[in-house]
Amino acid sequence: MTDGPGGLLLVPQHLETGLLNSKLISNLKKRATMDKYECPCGYVYDPAEGDYEHGIETGTAFADLPDDWVCPKCGAEKENFYQV
Repeated sequence: MTDGPGGLLLVPQHLETGLLNSKLISNLKKRATMDKYECPCGYVYDPAEGDYEHGIETGTAFADLPDDWVCPKCGAEKENFYQV
């Protein structure tokens, strides 16, 4: 694999696209799981820490938080958070 024009990744033709897609999808899922989200009040939800006081285990992605989960600092709902 080499960098091509415009920084595009060039993949040799003999590399199976299924394997490449599988690894890419796996990496994207891992990255999305570890994304942090911030509330306007300044609280940052970090999946690596979870929210132990409210029963959220470490490793829980923001998208997997219960619908009724709110910011432990100010009570804001999930839709008020933004990805950082």
